[in-house]
Formats: sequence, C-alpha cells, structure tokens
Amino acid sequence: MRKLQKLGFVVDHVTGSHVILIGSDGQRTVVPVHGARALRRGTLHAICNQVGVTEEQMRRL
Repeated sequence: MRKLQKLGFVVDHVTGSHVILIGSDGQRTVVPVHGARALRRGTLHAICNQVGVTEEQMRRL
C-alpha cells in the first residue's frame, strides 16, 4: 500500500480485510491486507497490471 501511495493512490475505504485505493485519475485497485502475510505473486502481478506498472518498477519504489 505504501508503494501505491507513492504513485499517488489514496485510501478510499476499507471493506473487511481489503483496502480500496483510488488514483488521481479515478483508477481503482483493491489490496488484500491479511496481517503480516506478504502478497502472493499472482496478486501482486494483478495489482501491477491494474495500476499500469511492472513488478520491477513496483519493487524499486
């Protein structure tokens, strides 16, 4: 979530264990938050596709 916030996304609301973030252009993405567990690679890939960055670009943030 911190990396998405660096890209300009802000928390819109929380539904259960999912945080919904909205970008400056109205783009929306959902991030599951399950304690200290890391995101699975497929979930990370899907989020990167939704926001239009590569996994490598996301790691560099």
